[in-house]
Amino acid sequence: MKGLPIVLLLSWCLGFTSCASQSDSVAPSTQVTIPPRGVSALKNPQDLDPLLAQLGPARYVLLGEASHGTAEFYAWRSTITKRLIQEKGFTLIGVEGDWPALYELNRYVKGANNGASATAVLQRLSRWPTWMWANGEIADLAEWLRTYNQTQPAERKVGFYGLDVYSLWESLESIRTDFAEADPATLNAVTAALDCLRPYNRSDEAYSRATLNGANCADAMAAVLAAVRNRAQALPPRHEGAFNAEQNALVAVNAERYYRTAVRSNAGSWNIRDQHMAETINRLMSFQGANAKIVVWEHNTHVGDARYTDMANSGEVNVGQLMRQQHQAEGVYVVGFGTYSGTVTAAPYWGGPVTTMTVPAAQRGSWEAVLHEQAPGNTLILLDTWRSETPLTQRRGNRAIGVVYNPASETGNYVPTDLPHRYDAFIFLDQTQALRPLPGHGGRRVKATATRLDAVENY
Repeated sequence: MKGLPIVLLLSWCLGFTSCASQSDSVAPSTQVTIPPRGVSALKNPQDLDPLLAQLGPARYVLLGEASHGTAEFYAWRSTITKRLIQEKGFTLIGVEGDWPALYELNRYVKGANNGASATAVLQRLSRWPTWMWANGEIADLAEWLRTYNQTQPAERKVGFYGLDVYSLWESLESIRTDFAEADPATLNAVTAALDCLRPYNRSDEAYSRATLNGANCADAMAAVLAAVRNRAQALPPRHEGAFNAEQNALVAVNAERYYRTAVRSNAGSWNIRDQHMAETINRLMSFQGANAKIVVWEHNTHVGDARYTDMANSGEVNVGQLMRQQHQAEGVYVVGFGTYSGTVTAAPYWGGPVTTMTVPAAQRGSWEAVLHEQAPGNTLILLDTWRSETPLTQRRGNRAIGVVYNPASETGNYVPTDLPHRYDAFIFLDQTQALRPLPGHGGRRVKATATRLDAVENY
C-alpha cells in the first residue's frame, strides 16, 4: 500500500476489520452449544455482582463496545464505572478521545468553573465524530462525577481523560495557551513546530501527503517534547500543568508519526495509535501513584486482545493485548460488548451527517447470532470457564460497527474471534438503540482540520 493516494487507500480500507474479515470467517463449520455456567441475566446494576466479584483487585478494567453509537453500551459502561469508583476505588477514566478536548471535561468533573454544565463543556467538541463523547450518556456521567468529586479529597477525585493520538495542532496550541509555567525555550519550540506545519493549513491529510515528497516535522515535534520535559524538571513533582503539557507534547510526537505512517501502512498506523493509547494509560497510572486504578472505554477492536483475532495475522497489536502483556500481574480485566439487532448512531461516509441506522440481525453463525439463539435477552457471560473447551474457543465472527456504517453491507463488520480468550467477560445486549447526540451534534458538523485521513481507523 506504500505510495497509494490517501483517497484510494481510504476507499479501499476504512478500517482494519473491514479489510481483514471475510464472510466465510463469520462461523466455523462446527456447531457450538453455549453452556449455562457463567451465564446470567442482566437487568439491573445488582446483576453485575458476579463481574465485580470476578475482577477482584484488578487495577486495569477495559470496557469495550461493538459500536460507537449504541446507547446501551454507554449506559452499562457508565453503570459499571460508577460501581468501580464507589466499590473498588477507581479514580481514572480513560476513553477513546482527544487529550486536549477531554481535558476540559476532566477539569469540569474535578470542580473547575469552565462551563455552566457538562453539556456546555461537551458542546465545544469539534472533531468529527463528535457524538462519541458529546452525547447524553456522557453528560449524565460527567455530572455524576462532578457531584461525587465534591465529597472527595484532591487525591481521590476521579479524572476523565482522552487517550487518542489525533490532535496534532490542538495539542501544540494547548501547550502554548494552557501551560502557564512554559519558559521561552518551550514557547519557541512550539512556535517552530507550528511554523513547520503551517504550509499544510491544519490539514492532517495534506501533511501526510507531503511526507511522501520529503516533508518532515518530526524533529520539530521532538524538540517540543524535549523542551517541555526540561521545563517540567524545574517544577514541583506531580505538577498537573506540567503533566498536561508533556502529554500534549507526546501527542504531537506520536500524531506526526501516525499521520506520516497512515499513507504507507494500515498496520503501522494502527500500532502507533494503540501503542500511544497504552503509553497514555501507563503515564496516568504512574502519575497517580501506587494506588491508581483505571477503567478504559474503547471499541472492542482496541480492548479485546488482538492475539485472539485475525488482527495478529496482519501484525497488529492493540490496547488489550498490551495491557495484558505489561500488567497481567497487577490485574487486567477485559469486558467485550455485543448486540444482535436494533438501531445505531453512525454516518454513511466519513464526515457525513449523523444518522440513526438499522442494525440488521447478526449473521448466522456469528457469536451474536449464537447467543441470540441460545441465551436470549440481555446476559452477562463470565468466560474463564469456557477456555478449556475447544468448540468454545473456535473463532467466530464478533460484530464490529465503526463510525462509518452501511447496514446493507455487513460482510466486513465481523472480526474472527476466540471469544473466551479475547475477553474475560462479555455483555450481550440482544436489542439495542441508537445513542442520542447532544443538540448541535446530530448533523454535519465537521471541523476544518478533521480530514478523511482519520478514516484510516474506522474504530
